[in-house]
Amino acid sequence: MRYLASFNIHRLLLANILLVVPLWTVAQQSARLLSVDELFRLGTENSLQLKKNKIQEAISGEREKSARTNLLPDIQVGASAGVIGQPIIFQRGMSHPVRPETPDWSQNYNINLTQPLYQGGKLQGKIRAAKLQKQIAALSNADNEADIKLVLLQQYMTLFSYYKQQEVLSRNIEESEHRLKDIRRMKREGIVTRNDEIRSELQLTNDRLAYQEAENSIAIASQQLDILLGLDESLLITPDTTLLYTAINLLDYDTYVQLAYNNYPGMQIARQQILLVENDIKLVKADYLPSLSLHAGNTLARPLSSTMADLYNNNWNIGLSLTYNLSSLYQNKYKMHEARQSVQLQKYAEELLMQDIRISIRTAYTRHKEAMERVEALKLSVRQAEENYRIVQNRYLNQLSILTDLLDASSVRLDAELQLTVARTQTIYTYYELQRACGNL
Repeated sequence: MRYLASFNIHRLLLANILLVVPLWTVAQQSARLLSVDELFRLGTENSLQLKKNKIQEAISGEREKSARTNLLPDIQVGASAGVIGQPIIFQRGMSHPVRPETPDWSQNYNINLTQPLYQGGKLQGKIRAAKLQKQIAALSNADNEADIKLVLLQQYMTLFSYYKQQEVLSRNIEESEHRLKDIRRMKREGIVTRNDEIRSELQLTNDRLAYQEAENSIAIASQQLDILLGLDESLLITPDTTLLYTAINLLDYDTYVQLAYNNYPGMQIARQQILLVENDIKLVKADYLPSLSLHAGNTLARPLSSTMADLYNNNWNIGLSLTYNLSSLYQNKYKMHEARQSVQLQKYAEELLMQDIRISIRTAYTRHKEAMERVEALKLSVRQAEENYRIVQNRYLNQLSILTDLLDASSVRLDAELQLTVARTQTIYTYYELQRACGNL
């Protein structure tokens, strides 16, 4: 018995020391109240994934600009110079060679311009394809941004639970300390036994250890958010508790489905993919059509090519060039089949995505309603648990019940309050999940 008492005393001392250390550490840390809007803003500004996506979007924009330059004329400027070898002229077969006098040095300066006029729509098709790819990159970035917001929100909601756990345990510790004083008084009066005092001490120790775990969990969750938000890692994040009590208007299921069809980034990407493969058909068709271009040039050269006289000769030219690739009649046949099948493939992908959207909307919609109903049910449970604890506490103080009943009532009240907080956070999270599913996040 003496060994058990000594063990309990040492356990209480250890719990008190462990409780004071994190409290002193937390006291050295600064806290910051963070709203959901600020959470999303900082999270998207500091996300490495989104920064990477922004670069990819910028690259797509440069490709569009590059495609537009194909509409401009192709201008080439050239110059050449070199030594002219001694020409040999045979006037009678291969005998009696003659070596005429010629200049030893040649020069040639030229400028050529080619302006495409018509290529069957190929140039405009390439510009359209680059523009669609840029839009797809922007939509992919928006889709990833929504996913990141949801991940941040989940961590943010976890903080609510930890802070509520801390609050409830702090109150339980205070009540346990008062209860322990009453039990020790009642023990001195011979009303209760040492066993009740020991059990009350153990309960207080457990509450203090749980309080310490809640403090540590807050610090860990805050550090994870600090890293993601680009803040000082030692900063404690305090969530905006008003969010838990914000009224949310729930629309009907069909409205959310229609919103998803119009706004969900994945749905818009699927439509852009269809436009992209339809544009590929136009590009393949362009290969069946002729190409027309304007060309012009000017050349300044010496010596004269006809007489090899050491004189400068300048000439210019301008004209139209029309070409038709006959091999396209048989080379593009399979390309056209492939392009048309790709269009049908993308249309099936769009229909599959619409099915997935209806499923995800229904799931998120049902879970959100379920979470709201759970909150209402747990509100009643909390009131009942508080009333039960008050009744059992009065009965215990009047020696009409045992300590076990009182501790059980305290545990039930604690669980009910924590479950209510979890249910409130789940309501917020499922609401944003629903907004994510319909493309409004």
